[in-house]
Amino acid sequence: MEFAAGARLEVRITASDVGKRVTVRSVAEEAAPGAAFTDTVGILTSWEEGVLLVTRRDGTRVRLAEEAVVAAKTVPAAPARRRGPAADYAELAGVQERGWRAAEREALGGWLLRASVVDGAGFTRRANSVLPLGDPGMPLPRALDRVREWYGARGLPAYAQLATGAGDTQEVLAAELEALGWRREVSALVMVGALAPLAELGPEPVGSLAVAAPVAEGPEAVDPGVRLGRTPDEAWLRRYHRAAGQESGGVPEGVRAVLASGPSPWFARIDAADVPAAPPGGDRESGKPASGGGGFAHTGTGVSGTAGVPDAIGRCVVDGRWAGFAAVEVAPEQRRRGLAQRVMGALARTALAEGASAAWLQVERDNEAAIALYTRLGFTVHHHYHHYRAPEAA
Repeated sequence: MEFAAGARLEVRITASDVGKRVTVRSVAEEAAPGAAFTDTVGILTSWEEGVLLVTRRDGTRVRLAEEAVVAAKTVPAAPARRRGPAADYAELAGVQERGWRAAEREALGGWLLRASVVDGAGFTRRANSVLPLGDPGMPLPRALDRVREWYGARGLPAYAQLATGAGDTQEVLAAELEALGWRREVSALVMVGALAPLAELGPEPVGSLAVAAPVAEGPEAVDPGVRLGRTPDEAWLRRYHRAAGQESGGVPEGVRAVLASGPSPWFARIDAADVPAAPPGGDRESGKPASGGGGFAHTGTGVSGTAGVPDAIGRCVVDGRWAGFAAVEVAPEQRRRGLAQRVMGALARTALAEGASAAWLQVERDNEAAIALYTRLGFTVHHHYHHYRAPEAA
């Protein structure tokens, strides 16, 4: 949001507006010809000692000298969503937490302490970080001490998962943690989209650069090459990057428990025997009929891949109107053949049958290929989240 041309420039914000969304025009430090000013939009997270700190949607922070500000005003908390399902951060955060549930959970006022210790270490930051969704019921320094004590008692570093970029996210708290020495380690995007278009994705055209094509019969059609199950079986785990290399049956129960958590989890895989060769003009091969092991229901014909490593896998958790996608992974040599879309299509059809209508997923900010894929599939960024690590004790 910019200032209208010809409008009177006026600073209409004060330090009392900390926590509000603002747009600030300031003198550019290195002004290009014809661009003497720069506009910054985000949450005003602090205004101290003559410096304004504004946090942009992606979590980056801009420091502006007070004397350089020529105009500023508050703006609506968040722009109206042009497409995709509407949701506030609190709703999505709750859905995400239930879809990747930690083994141990304890409330600290409105904060949630989470831990999933596997072989002496935490299995994923999401399942081993405090999730602040309200007031901890005590002053911030005391709450952070409690967080560090809780994780220290379990032999874990203290992490906090905070979000930026939506109307009710935690830009101010993130700035406070950074001021106290907490360090941001990883950032990710949370993207949302309509579920029905995903359910129309089906078998791709043959070819190394093929893209998954819509199923002509409609979203209720079944892709015969995708196997679905309620739990991650041994074949699925062999492809999953966090369990790859483990001996058969050697994946810790704690890992399996987190993967299988959520109100209604589903797992999908495409076995190597179900991926057709792709010579120019080649034909598909359906393989021989077989049933999927480990609780997987075979949705068509093909050869079970339980003795090998699948070419593609995916996970989906249905929670009310939401379907959350995760662990969509494809063998490097099979990428750009539409396997990820086929996996997501099969999972989406299952979620639709359970009454879901909206989809969400998360992807690390530097994974440009995945972001491009999900954008093509209709997903848009809802918010960003970040994991902050507590400083080492003195």
